Amino acid sequence: VQLQAFGGGLVQPGGSLRLSCAVSGFIEYKYVIGWFRQAPGKEREGVSYIRMRDGVSDYADSVKHRFTISRDNAKNTVYLEMNSLQPEDTAVYYCAGNGYGTSLNPTTYDDWGQGTQVTVSS
Repeated sequence: VQLQAFGGGLVQPGGSLRLSCAVSGFIEYKYVIGWFRQAPGKEREGVSYIRMRDGVSDYADSVKHRFTISRDNAKNTVYLEMNSLQPEDTAVYYCAGNGYGTSLNPTTYDDWGQGTQVTVSS
C-alpha cells in the first residue's frame, strides 16, 4: 500500500486548508487511515483517523470541532478539512494506514506517506 499526502501550505490564523491522502494498492476491509502531525522538536501525534469500511472516525481533543475527516472510497482518498487554524497547528502532516484497527497512536501504523507542510502564520 502506498499513500501520498498533499494540500499543505501557508495560511493565516483562522484560515482553512484541506489535506488529501491518496491511497493505492490493496486495502483490507478493516483498513484505517490516520492523519498525524509533527512540529519541530515535538513528537509525532495523532490528529484523526477514519476506517475505510464504514467511516468510523475520531479526533484528538486539540482538533475536535475544527477538523473534519472524510473519505471517498471510489477514489481511495481521505480528506482532512482543517478550519480555524492556529499557529500551534503548524507542523508536517502525514497520512498513514494500518490493517489492525482504529487508533491515534502512530506506532500502530505500518504504511506511511510523505509529509506535507502546514504553516499557520500572519
